[in-house]
Amino acid sequence: MFQGTGSDVGKSLVVAGLARALANRGLKVAPFKPQNMSNNAAVTDDGGEIGRAQALQARAARMATTAHMNPVLLKPQSEIGAQIVVQGRVQGSARAADYQAIKPTLMPHVLDSFARMKAAVDIVLVEGAGSASETNLRTNDIANMGFAEAAGVPVVLIGDIDRGGVIASLVGTKHVVSAADAARIVGFIVNRFRGDPALFADGMTEIARLTGWHDFGLLPFFADAGKLPAEDALALSYGNNTGRKGGRVKVAVPILPHISNFDDLDPLEAEPDVELVRVRPGEALPGDADLVLLVGSKATIADLSAFRKAGFDLDLAVHIRRGGHVLGLCGGYQMLGRRISDPSGIEGEAADVDGLGHLDVETVLTGEKSLVSVTGTTSDSAPFAGYEMHMGQTDGPDCSRPFAQLSGDRPDGATSPSGRISGTYVHGLLADDAQRNAWLTRLGAPVSDLAFEAGVEAALDGLAAHVEAHLDVDGIIAHAT
Repeated sequence: MFQGTGSDVGKSLVVAGLARALANRGLKVAPFKPQNMSNNAAVTDDGGEIGRAQALQARAARMATTAHMNPVLLKPQSEIGAQIVVQGRVQGSARAADYQAIKPTLMPHVLDSFARMKAAVDIVLVEGAGSASETNLRTNDIANMGFAEAAGVPVVLIGDIDRGGVIASLVGTKHVVSAADAARIVGFIVNRFRGDPALFADGMTEIARLTGWHDFGLLPFFADAGKLPAEDALALSYGNNTGRKGGRVKVAVPILPHISNFDDLDPLEAEPDVELVRVRPGEALPGDADLVLLVGSKATIADLSAFRKAGFDLDLAVHIRRGGHVLGLCGGYQMLGRRISDPSGIEGEAADVDGLGHLDVETVLTGEKSLVSVTGTTSDSAPFAGYEMHMGQTDGPDCSRPFAQLSGDRPDGATSPSGRISGTYVHGLLADDAQRNAWLTRLGAPVSDLAFEAGVEAALDGLAAHVEAHLDVDGIIAHAT
């Protein structure tokens, strides 16, 4: 099990790299995360949902995805509450304080899923959540040491030197956790080192001396990490515009509080002719944007309110009057309609609100969640593959001009009479090279030769080589078997 001294220390990436490295060695390996909190999720091959990081790790391991890889998924719907997904299915919602009392009832599901994964493969790589040293959450813990104790797994602790204070964070963990938990930690990894590794050799020796743990290696910063999907919305906070300047096509994306499935942006980020602008409240949608992209939301009505509060509704209206294009994905599609109704309080309080009114459709949020992989073609005959992950039914006159025709002769989405405003429930749409090229050429960019999925595979292979070169992989295997 790989735990961290804090959140975002690189646990997910280390597990992905090890998964591909061990798969390359001929081992059958699977990822596992007992409890995850993320609105960036993936549809599994067995019809459930898991955190995006576990889907990437399964891809690294060359394994089909299953809901048992992430048996408890928390999807934040507000600052204090989250939807609870257990073994791939929504079980309800809870406020953070109430969830602490629910956790003991979830451990049997977690251990059941772990047993299934353990029986199916040679080695399971378990990823912890947050920090191993959150001793205030140790009672009833199912994500870190509580799971490690219940499942009887050894722990490797990861620290992030890029943050500073890595010696104190690793050594400090040894001193704040219980003696029994500290004894479960067999070694440590220092991640994201920049510069000459010889300069931190004494630091690695000092950590090993003060903790008694095995040194599994100093892992340099992996330059191609940005080519792999990020799981945490924290990744969106590093700068207002992480894309290149001066691209032939400018795509503006309003960043709202409950953004979900934001890996839909990654393929555009990788395109050399695209300038992707992430726009936050307090800023204006750029007047020269070719496309405004409204992405998914875990709380559509709340994010629609935030959209209006930021004045984005006025900016969007101006963009449309200027002849700009708009694409709404899932929650963004729902916002573009005339009305959104939540009669059962799926997202919180029961509500019935006006949408932005740019598509003549209405959405009713329902308790039945659609989780399915899809293929199809858009109205311009461009093919695509993606997935649906949503609650709600959308209907109205503009659905007579569907955005896409899915396999099985099923229409999806809606398009305005002008053809410039569209909405769809399909995620992963722009990861499809043919579909992305159709959009970019329509917006004035030359045909791109970017093979996005092949680039992800190359990055995983590079990550595996990086891990093999810098970590004691043999030592990690020896401690796990």
